[in-house]
Amino acid sequence: MWGPLVRRGRLPLSRERVLTPDGDFIDLDWLAGPSAAPLLLVLHGLEGSGRSHYVTGLLRQARERGWRGVALNFRSCSGELNHLPRFYHSGDTGDLDAIVRLLVEREPAARVCAVGFSLGGNVLLKWLGERGGDVPSQLAAAVAISVPFDLARCARQLDRGFERAVYTGHFLRTLRRKVVDKALRFPGFVDLEAVRRARTFGEYDRVVTAPLHDFADEHDYWARSSSGPYLSRIRRPTLLINALDDPIVPADGLPDPRTLPPEISAEFTERGGHAGFFEGRWPWRFESWAERRAVDFLAGVLASGAVEASR
Repeated sequence: MWGPLVRRGRLPLSRERVLTPDGDFIDLDWLAGPSAAPLLLVLHGLEGSGRSHYVTGLLRQARERGWRGVALNFRSCSGELNHLPRFYHSGDTGDLDAIVRLLVEREPAARVCAVGFSLGGNVLLKWLGERGGDVPSQLAAAVAISVPFDLARCARQLDRGFERAVYTGHFLRTLRRKVVDKALRFPGFVDLEAVRRARTFGEYDRVVTAPLHDFADEHDYWARSSSGPYLSRIRRPTLLINALDDPIVPADGLPDPRTLPPEISAEFTERGGHAGFFEGRWPWRFESWAERRAVDFLAGVLASGAVEASR
């Protein structure tokens, strides 16, 4: 909750619109840098965007190292509704796959790293697991922060008393608004009255996410979209950062570090909240430890790769 309240400031980002084969679009927000510098790809969380405070904080860390950056705005999250009835969801890896392929086709010699927050972290991990050893060689490493590894557990957590009042209510307000706006373009594409009545993620995913994205129901969506089952297939250096006091991701829903493949490191801290992890002394310095740790980890992987390449 502190992030959007106290973190201010913007970066000079330029927007690129990428047209998708299905007749839609994806907006990318670019942070300029030297053409030979590493490229950091960032995925935001639920109802965030490339301008979210945590994305800005991470891109600022990248800029301090002389890197370039690009934030992927999921469909409907860039400030303009996407063209198709579908939106985005926690397990939709198709757009990420298309953007990574576009980036490496443009720059075959690029050194790319990726960071995903919350929903974006779930998408990133699921994609890494789906691709396994077929991840493009240009993608060197990844970090996933505050990830909902088990979507069913997280939905139950969010639909409890305090969490439902604070977090679920906030998310559903913006999601419902988008559905209502889209209903003007596509009358009857969802049961609008059921959407207006939805007060939990279970209800919303049952009437919107599942039917729009070809899931049988909300339980099918949660089961097939959770990143947890895909972790064992990841074959790129990957760091997981979650807090044990996360109000959205319960501690008993985190993976057991002992079961993870050697490519994955897990740092589960006692405190940090959800995509918070603030450190420093207010008001003189108030930064995110997780964002700094993510870039340090990625820089370490890139440096070790450079050493290996020079041998």
